[in-house]
Formats: sequence, C-alpha cells, structure tokens
Amino acid sequence: MKQKLLLVLLPAIFILVVAGCYEHPKQEKIEQGDVIQTGKASWYGPGFHGRLTSSRERYDQDKLTAAHRTLPFDTIVEVVNKENNETVEVRINDRGPYAGNRIIDLSRAAADEIGMIDEGVAEVELILVEAGGPMPEDINQRTYTIQLGEYNLESYAAQFADEVGDGVRVEQRFPRGNDQPVYMIYYGSYTSMSSAREDLEDLRDRGFDGFVRRTN
Repeated sequence: MKQKLLLVLLPAIFILVVAGCYEHPKQEKIEQGDVIQTGKASWYGPGFHGRLTSSRERYDQDKLTAAHRTLPFDTIVEVVNKENNETVEVRINDRGPYAGNRIIDLSRAAADEIGMIDEGVAEVELILVEAGGPMPEDINQRTYTIQLGEYNLESYAAQFADEVGDGVRVEQRFPRGNDQPVYMIYYGSYTSMSSAREDLEDLRDRGFDGFVRRTN
C-alpha cells in the first residue's frame, strides 16, 4: 500500500519541484534608443493652456512637452510621425491621453513640429531618449481616469474646468465623421480603479458627478 502511494505521489512532487525552479521570463530592460511604443498621437492645448499638469507645472502649449499615461515625468522621447517621417523630442510632464486608442498627447508646438495640427491624430512611434526616473515594468499597464463632462464649446469647458480646479484636464476630440471638436473634461490619472473611485467620492461631496473609466 505504501509503495503504491509513493508511486502516485512521486510524479506530483516532481512537477512541483520543476515548477518551483522555473522562472517566468522578465520583460527586457528598456534602454536608450529603443522604440518603446507605436500607435496614435493626438495633441492638446485649447482649454488647458496655463493650467496645472499632473506634474504640478503649468502647461504651456508653445513648449515641446507631452502627456503619457505611465512614463516617468521628465522622460524625453522622440516622436516619429510615421506618415511623413517628421520627428520631435518632447518631455513628459503630464498624464493622458484619455482616449483609449491613443498613446501620447502632444503640446500644440510639438504637434506642429511633426505636421499633425490639421489632422489632429497621427500614427507615431516613440523612441526613448532619456528616462526621467525608473521605467515602469509595463508601460501599457491599465490606467483609469474620472470623466466629468463633455462640451461642444471650448468656453463652457474652460468655465467648468475652472470650477473643478486642480487635477482637471480638458481634452479636445474630433468625433468620427465630424469636423467640429468636442471638449472632454477628465480628472486625475490612476493605476487602480479603487483609488479613482475614492477621488470620485470626494468630487461628489463637492457637487461634481462623473464616472470612472479605463483609459487604455
């Protein structure tokens, strides 16, 4: 009986030992000059010029900066417009974009450098020039924001943003098939839904309502 039990247990023990010795493959270290992401870029500026960014500095649409969901602040990336091969180096100083099909939101000046002002969106690749801090293990990790409103007029969006105060962001969108922009009002950038919900409750206490949405 003992011999039969041992014969049954040995294969299971062997599997556990092998599994314990196995190391999951680690993500390759991102280095200077690596292409770290490809996808769509958009640009922002209207309704946000002069406001505080997520890094707590004032947004200046005439400087070469950008918003990214997960890259450390002060990271420098080269943005290559794959449609015309124009390039620009930008410094990450904000969080966004909040449209799920985009990977970076450029300042107006940066968008102008690579010829995408009129189109509003362009296919790009991001090349790491200089990391501003420890790089995330996964730059595509899930992120969340709080959507507070949507306006057709920039002036109304700006007025509402003023009422909300620090932490708010106005993002310009061009709905498919429509040449007229809409102005989305978002608040905060989070890597967990629970922390976003906590801030949403604080906003509701202040009289603002909205909902938590995933941004990628």
